[in-house]
Amino acid sequence: MELTYETIRKNDEVNTYITQADESLVALGYTEHSFAHVTRVAETAMYILRTLGYPERTVELAGIAGYLHDIGNLVNRVDHSQSGAVMAFRILRELEMPPAEVAAIVTAIGNHDEGTGMAVNPVAAALILADKTDVRRSRVRQQDPENFDIHDRVNYSVKKSIVKINEERTIIKLKLTVESRYGSVMDYFEIFMNRMIMCRKAAEKLGLQFKLIINEQQLI
Repeated sequence: MELTYETIRKNDEVNTYITQADESLVALGYTEHSFAHVTRVAETAMYILRTLGYPERTVELAGIAGYLHDIGNLVNRVDHSQSGAVMAFRILRELEMPPAEVAAIVTAIGNHDEGTGMAVNPVAAALILADKTDVRRSRVRQQDPENFDIHDRVNYSVKKSIVKINEERTIIKLKLTVESRYGSVMDYFEIFMNRMIMCRKAAEKLGLQFKLIINEQQLI
């Protein structure tokens, strides 16, 4: 029986690692990296490849990669993409996934972080786009705006976030509605410019142009 995204979502071992990894990030003051994040990343990655007409099995692999992509935070935030790839390798092989599918997922996870990652295959490209575009108010844990750092301000300022591929399947857009009293557009670029460049390259890997639109203004 083929291993599916839904199977992985219901795996107790995987969910324990996701929970514990996020608890470590709570202690470090990071935004939410738990089930809301990994589910959104998985489903966005699947949407991207499905919309572009990739085989359904490749779509499933993108979902699995998305769900597993941040488990390396269990080890340490530093180099979490590489440690997460090694963890995913062990989990998937123990679940008897074929080596070629394991390879696609592990490669995607190991290449999803800015600074070290590249869109080396379609699953990796979809994962990068899905991960780097997950910006939203509900990721902020700190409830007092007086104590927000720049990541809190930027995420909290985003009232609405949509990732959409156009009908011609030539452009992928990240459309944000930003409330500027919490964070400015310049704040967004200060912390997310490298991520947006990574998104542009990932989009190109899939034959797409990447567009960033904030408050109906195209910025990239």
